[in-house]
Amino acid sequence: MAESIILRDPEIMSGMPCFRGTRVPFKNLIDYLEGGYTIDEFLLDFPTVDRKMALQALEEAKESLLAAIA
Repeated sequence: MAESIILRDPEIMSGMPCFRGTRVPFKNLIDYLEGGYTIDEFLLDFPTVDRKMALQALEEAKESLLAAIA
């Protein structure tokens, strides 16, 4: 399995789950989507995250949720 795109490191953003190689919390993407913004708008505001990373993070979140409720 590929390495997770979301990383939790106590040295980065006090351990908040962030996109690997960035200081951008995954929660920011969720907040944007909940607020009615598009992935493109998120990517414009957080240029250290690319589309592939955002889509992979959403896929990982989906898989995690499905595993938790199974």
